[in-house]
Amino acid sequence: MTITKKVPFVTFRTRVRDESVEGPNPYRWQDKTSDDYFDGKRVILFSLPGAFTPTCSTYQLPNFERLYDEFKKEGIDAIYCISVNDAFVMNAWGKSLGLQKVELIPDGSGEFTRKMGMLVAKDNLGFGMRSWRYAALINDGAVEQWFEEEGFSDNCETDPYAVSSPQNVLETLQAAA
Repeated sequence: MTITKKVPFVTFRTRVRDESVEGPNPYRWQDKTSDDYFDGKRVILFSLPGAFTPTCSTYQLPNFERLYDEFKKEGIDAIYCISVNDAFVMNAWGKSLGLQKVELIPDGSGEFTRKMGMLVAKDNLGFGMRSWRYAALINDGAVEQWFEEEGFSDNCETDPYAVSSPQNVLETLQAAA
């Protein structure tokens, strides 16, 4: 589906490595905004229910990482994974997967996800409020293409994963070229 909608302006609380910070946890807080991530760039943003969850950790994020160079050939400047998790969890997840290319965005309060209209209850899994699974092609802060999984609802009994898969998103971009 093709739509044109600006991404919401949100400030994300991130943790970045800083060697000037002493001790076993050399990170500092750094605020980054939607503009920092999306302005002047053509990017893929994908969202998922949570860090360390099975589908997200086994297929979706690792395959975006693996196919990163193929996305670059299609004119993509960056690939971002956003989740309603805090910066500590997102950093630990990225480290556990050995990420080098896909950047993780912590949406700890769910503000960005809510403003995108993708916040759903996952109380049936003990998660609370989380993101519905989707992907988007964003060009200079505007959503150009939208890849939303079927069945959007609170406490969905299934975890649909096809439309927002990196393989589907990449095939769609290649077909449009």
